[in-house]
Amino acid sequence: MLIPSIDLMDGRIVQLERGERLVLATDDFDSWVARFSDYPIVQLIDLDAAMGRGSNSAIVRDVCARLPCQVGGGIRTPERAVELIESGARRVIVGSSLFGPDGVNIRATRQFADAVPVAQLIAAVDSRRNRVVIHGWKTTLSISPETAVRALESCAGAFLYTHVDNEGTLGGINMEAVRSVAAATSRRLIAAGGIRSIDEVKALEAEGIDAVVGMAIYRGLIESQK
Repeated sequence: MLIPSIDLMDGRIVQLERGERLVLATDDFDSWVARFSDYPIVQLIDLDAAMGRGSNSAIVRDVCARLPCQVGGGIRTPERAVELIESGARRVIVGSSLFGPDGVNIRATRQFADAVPVAQLIAAVDSRRNRVVIHGWKTTLSISPETAVRALESCAGAFLYTHVDNEGTLGGINMEAVRSVAAATSRRLIAAGGIRSIDEVKALEAEGIDAVVGMAIYRGLIESQK
């Protein structure tokens, strides 16, 4: 399944290369909401909240009222996760809050799992050079993404794996890395990072893996549905 992505920063829809360089920005929300209206799920990420420099909460609420969304970015407490579900999010994506300096924070993970139904909780495992990265991809941990998903599996209904090395580059998804993470869990895997063609989406789908696509849609390499 193709999951289109809406990333928010400074009140706009943006696309970043490797989470750092801004390469696209627009405030034309209505057009993109209309284009994504037929998708079963849309990924909505508040980058400002993720980076700890504010939030786009009003926009998140508005988009969730208009589209079926899985929402992430700066979800630091179970209470915030519940608030988003109650505000209309279909699923919540939690990343950095599931980790500590030494790896997975089991206590925090269980608190999220106790607050949110497992089917609505997606654990985000982001990786650069085969190591988990958190805090907006600024902090590198010593554990691999495979180790992370094994430790988190009992508490999450699905995993969002982002291969940060390729994110926003249109360089193609790293299928070897994605397959390695998929093999480490029985949960549904959602992959992101460099996807540039519908053929890659179909290849992932053939292996039971969903694909989050941002840059390739906004650049017109993969057509949105409207």
